[in-house]
Amino acid sequence: MDPARRGKFICGASGFIVAGMDRGSHMNTLDEATAMRLTRMVLDNVIREYPNHIMHLLNADADALPPRALHPAFYGSYDWHSAVHSHWLLVRVLRLFPRAECASSMRDVLERHLSADNMAQECRYFEPAERVTYERPYGLAWLLQLAAELAEWDTPDARRWRERLLPLERLAAQRLGDWLQKLGHPVRGGEHANSAFALALTHDWCVIARDETLRACIEQHARRLYLADRQAPLAYEPSGQDFLSPALAEADLLRRVLPQAPFAAWLDEFLPQLPRAQDAGWLPLAGTQHATDPKLAHLDGLNLSRAWMLQGIASALPAGDARRGVLLDTAQAHAQAGLAAIHAERYAGSHWLPSFAVYLLTRRGQTA
Repeated sequence: MDPARRGKFICGASGFIVAGMDRGSHMNTLDEATAMRLTRMVLDNVIREYPNHIMHLLNADADALPPRALHPAFYGSYDWHSAVHSHWLLVRVLRLFPRAECASSMRDVLERHLSADNMAQECRYFEPAERVTYERPYGLAWLLQLAAELAEWDTPDARRWRERLLPLERLAAQRLGDWLQKLGHPVRGGEHANSAFALALTHDWCVIARDETLRACIEQHARRLYLADRQAPLAYEPSGQDFLSPALAEADLLRRVLPQAPFAAWLDEFLPQLPRAQDAGWLPLAGTQHATDPKLAHLDGLNLSRAWMLQGIASALPAGDARRGVLLDTAQAHAQAGLAAIHAERYAGSHWLPSFAVYLLTRRGQTA
C-alpha cells in the first residue's frame, strides 16, 4: 500500500484522531497500531462472561444456565451478537495482520471458541421452535459476516474454523431467508431489529458464499420493501438510543441491489435534502455525554455506522455526481467522532464499538 494514500489513524489514551482520510480510496485504512489497540479490547471482552445481558427463553428450570453453558463460543462481550461480531473482528484483523503482536492470542481464542463441540452446542441452542426469533436479524447477519470473512481467507486455520461454523452458518442463512419471506413491512428502527442493515450484511455474505438463491430473494424483497420510499424524514434522526440510521441503512442496502443510474435517481427522490455543495449542517454528528449508559452509548456507534453507510452510498454514485464529495466529507467527520469515543474502560461501548471501527476502517461493506 502506498503510505501517501492511506489515512492516518493515531491511537492514544483518550481515543482516536483521524487525519488525512483519502476521500476516494477504497484501500485498507486500518494501521497495525490501531488494529492492536482494538484487538486487545476484544481479546479481553470475548472471555469476559459478566456482566451479561442475556436474552434467553426459559421453558423449564433446567434452562436456567450460565452464559458459558448456553453459548460456549459466544458467551462474552456482554451479549451474543456482540460476541459474534467481536470474533469477526479477530478474524478480520488476523487476516490483515497475520504476524501482528496479538496474532498468537487471536489464533488461540478462535481455535478454542470455534471448536467443533462449541459449534454443536451453539446449533443445539437454536433447535427449539420457540427460539425461531433468537438474534434475528442482527446477530444472525453478523454470524454470516464471520462466515464470509473465513470463506475469503484461504488458510488452513480459516478453512478449519469455517468447516466447524458451517452448520450454524447454514442455520442463520435459512432463518433469515424464511424471515424475509414472511416480513410484510420494513423494520425501520435504529437498533438491532433494523431490516435494511441485516439484509445488507446478508447480501454481502451471499456474494462471497455464492448463494445466488438467497441473494435473489434479498434483492427481490429489498425492492418490494423499499423501492417506493420517498422523502425520508432524516431530520427525525436519531432517536435517543440509535446505533443505526434507518434512512442511510436503507440507501446502503439499495446501492447493493440497484444499478448505478437507477440508484442515483432513486436517491434523488429518497433523500432530496442531500446537498450538492459543502454543507456541514445537513447531518449533525451524534454522540452522547452519557457513555457509560449501555443504551445511550449507542449514539457513539451511530457515528461509525453512518460513516461507512455514507461511504457506501457515495461509492455507488457516478464519478461526477456532486453529492459524492458531500457524502465523503460527512463520513470523515462522523468517523473521527465515532473513533474518538472508543475507550477500553467504558464497557458499555467497548464491548461492541471496536467491531464497528474495524468494519469502517477496512471498508468491509465495499469489499464484498
